Amino acid sequence: MPSEEKKALVRRFYKAHSKGDLDEIREMMAPDFIDRSLMPGQEGSDREAYILGIAEDRAAFSDIRFTIDDQIAEGDKVVTRYTGRSIHQGEFLGVAPTGKEGFSTGIDIHRIAGDKIAEEWSESNNVNIVVPALEQEIHKRERIEQELQVARRIQQASLPKEVPELEGWEISPQYRPAREVGGDFYDFHLLSEGKMGLVVGDATGKGVPAALVMSTTCGMLRLAAQSYSSPGEMLQQVNEALFPYITANMFVTCFYAILDPKSGSLTYANAGHDLPYLWHGCDAEELRARGMPLGLMPGMDYEEKEVVLEAGEAALFYSDGLVEAHDPNGEMFGSPRLRALIAGHGGEARSLGDSLLEELYSFVGEGWEQEDDITLLTLKRSASLS
Repeated sequence: MPSEEKKALVRRFYKAHSKGDLDEIREMMAPDFIDRSLMPGQEGSDREAYILGIAEDRAAFSDIRFTIDDQIAEGDKVVTRYTGRSIHQGEFLGVAPTGKEGFSTGIDIHRIAGDKIAEEWSESNNVNIVVPALEQEIHKRERIEQELQVARRIQQASLPKEVPELEGWEISPQYRPAREVGGDFYDFHLLSEGKMGLVVGDATGKGVPAALVMSTTCGMLRLAAQSYSSPGEMLQQVNEALFPYITANMFVTCFYAILDPKSGSLTYANAGHDLPYLWHGCDAEELRARGMPLGLMPGMDYEEKEVVLEAGEAALFYSDGLVEAHDPNGEMFGSPRLRALIAGHGGEARSLGDSLLEELYSFVGEGWEQEDDITLLTLKRSASLS
């Protein structure tokens, strides 16, 4: 075949590429065609694998056009320098579609056998087509990471710096933040008459919005604690104050308790939070009290209950990140499992919180990606007080 006819064959090959005419492309290729220029991750170098690759390109790009910039024929080979243009409409190399036009340049070498294309060597910078999308993705991830850092700082600033010490009592907080920071919080309020307020809560959502709502709620609770009213009245005050300033799709669950260290009395109210447990003997009793989450609607009342912790008994407050954790098969850790573990704790030297976290990590297995913050707060009466 004369040199000009070889070049014309290759030009028709590019034109068929542009049209996505796989039958025409197959007709111009030798049955034993070999692709010598596989990209990383590509498999197969024969004719059908090559055509499949073209079909995949068509799924990722539309309006594909080639401009032949230069072409040389020498012996049985044709060297072509080209510019390609297309619109990024589907995922390519893991990059989501942008809908924008991009271009690439390349040099192909085709070996001609008879009147068919028998081999192809290709060198191009087609990755440039998705460079803008890659840069956009990098900037997006950097922005997200900066927001996560801000959320972490807000959350850490809102959590107590130290744990109060009460004679005859052990207070053990355990806090494990997820990478995408949630709205978990806990706090301690030193009240009059030697009493202490304990709070565990969770603002819905993730990142900065959840951290801001959590921080605001913590501040409101501290302010309400200064007037030292009952747990139900405090939640009612905070709900009324929070409602006008919280967006419609957000709310805060919160459990508030007031401990009298001398008598062991624990008075509590619950704003839609996960039910705490009282451990005594070989049983785990739910601490139930009715109440809607904070910020959902005004005019809410919060039921109050009271329980007495005897010597050696403990109460566990926690967030939903514990019970909603999943194992590799999608099974949830769940409240029944948690209750059984608390009941079977047996008062070992190892703290209840440490024991539960160990059970959780065993349940989820290695490589677990924590989806939500996990907060545990254990209150244990170590000895009876006069």
